Amino acid sequence: MKSALEKHSDLEISPGTSDVAHPLAGSEVEASGFLKAMAHDGRLLILCLLCEYPRTVGELEAAMPFRQAAVSQQLARLRLEDMVIAERQGKHLRYRISDPRVSRLVETLDEIFSGPVG
Repeated sequence: MKSALEKHSDLEISPGTSDVAHPLAGSEVEASGFLKAMAHDGRLLILCLLCEYPRTVGELEAAMPFRQAAVSQQLARLRLEDMVIAERQGKHLRYRISDPRVSRLVETLDEIFSGPVG
């Protein structure tokens, strides 16, 4: 089954067909990749928690309904995407948000989904 991006990747966009270009034009692939990296419940929850303050894997595990191995796996993906960074503090690695766009998007998601619907 094709993803939404694959379904539309064969679309040809003719230059100059619109009077006004959308501000996202030219960055849509980067934006899509950014959103895909966050589009997992575990990764999103990790990012939400790290927006509060830096944490160790153990601290993240204690705050989440996932085992340490799953938390570590998702942190590895977030590190690969340059969304988080690990800093050694004594015997522990403490993770923090490394991309300010993550914090901005998490704040926006919090505003949209934490309040009453409607």
